[in-house]
Amino acid sequence: MNLVIDQGNTVCKLAVFNADEMILRKVVPELNDKLLTELFQQYPEIEKSILASSGYFSDAVSKRLSEKLSYHIILDSSTPLPIKNTYESRDTLGYDRIAGAVGAFSLFPGKDVLIIDAGTAITIDLLTSNGEFYGGNISPGLNLRFRALHEFTSRLPLVEKKESYPLTGRNTEDAILAGVMNGATFEIDSYIDHFKKQFPGIKIILTGGDINYFEKKLKNSIFVHSNLNLTGLNRILEYNAENK
Repeated sequence: MNLVIDQGNTVCKLAVFNADEMILRKVVPELNDKLLTELFQQYPEIEKSILASSGYFSDAVSKRLSEKLSYHIILDSSTPLPIKNTYESRDTLGYDRIAGAVGAFSLFPGKDVLIIDAGTAITIDLLTSNGEFYGGNISPGLNLRFRALHEFTSRLPLVEKKESYPLTGRNTEDAILAGVMNGATFEIDSYIDHFKKQFPGIKIILTGGDINYFEKKLKNSIFVHSNLNLTGLNRILEYNAENK
């Protein structure tokens, strides 16, 4: 079994995989020694682990993983991948983006894939049919757009995202809601239309914490995968364990 850890800036996502099957997924404020002990008691078959961190992670926890398990890796820009990374600035490439690309490669080998991750930022990345991560675009996510309108203006209120919203707002709160939600949706749909023309037959994957706000609004056909990054990290772990 594998332990996959995705440490973000605010929360830690972790999963236990039995081969390719995810049998546990948890979101916790942080991964500490107590939680690790509970995990190893519940799943004594865990032998390998991978850590991807974009936030703070305890060295003591990583040391325990190295001592406890037969194989442990920390994902960085030099980690071997089952895809070809053609991104020019690999040191600044977010681990979530590369994990998502590997997850997409696992799901649709030999296909062009557009990976849309709707989280704190909205990232739209291209994986080509020959397994090359080409790169993509980054724009503010929903919460960042709402906060920017509030914090960088003197009178606009802070509005929260909703699953239901009008096409045209008839009061200031609805105008902000409609502008942010529709703007992001139209933006994503426009990108999908563009890439469909350039890559006929391209697969579209939507992932990230805000998928519920886009899943039913996008006019294009998409494949929703809420655990794409964890799946990709598990594949990276297996790839490195097989080729160590």
